[in-house]
Amino acid sequence: MSQAMASTAGFLGSSQAVLDGSFHIGGSNRLSMANASRVTVVRPGFSVRALQQNPAETETSRRAMLGLVAAGIVSGSFVQAVLADVKSIKIGPPPPPSGGLPGTLNSDEARDLKLSLKDRFYLQPLLPSEAAARAKVSAEDIIKVKGLIEKKAWPYVQNDLRSKASYLRFDLKTVISAKPKAEKQELKALTTKLFDTITNLDYAAKKKSSSNAEKYYAETVSVLNDVLAKL
Repeated sequence: MSQAMASTAGFLGSSQAVLDGSFHIGGSNRLSMANASRVTVVRPGFSVRALQQNPAETETSRRAMLGLVAAGIVSGSFVQAVLADVKSIKIGPPPPPSGGLPGTLNSDEARDLKLSLKDRFYLQPLLPSEAAARAKVSAEDIIKVKGLIEKKAWPYVQNDLRSKASYLRFDLKTVISAKPKAEKQELKALTTKLFDTITNLDYAAKKKSSSNAEKYYAETVSVLNDVLAKL
């Protein structure tokens, strides 16, 4: 009788343990009985856990996802608009070598950049009449350095002299080559004298000498007028 009462009490205690949450799913579960041996109940191990997320993080993730979707929609619309405005471009054949377009005569010729500027300076060849016209323009530009000399802008004096003198030298050679033999000697002598005075004027500008610059400028203008009269 006493054993039956003890068994009943143990069973009630174990039932109360189950109701109180002492019975867990996962791993091995044990049912304890008062004054009785332990009974182990083995169940397949699994557990169910609820993940708790921060509301702020959830809202941020949601906004980020909406932003990506909106960006994708805008990008797709932009690409469609760009593709709708695409126009075909007609590409012609390449120009032939050695001057296929105006102003590109012999532009494909290699130049030795190790040489001095005077030796590698390049100009388009012109007809004698066109060379004479361009020589007159260069002469007018050389005469205009008077204002730079008065301002004592010596670097600009040198730059203008060297640039225009290169054009002038090239064009005068073209003109002289087309002259009759009787006129070539006289024009060559005047040309040599002209560039001697231009060299002296350039040196005076290099030394920043106003007196020598004015002196050689006057000589340059005088000889320049003599040369132009022979063209």
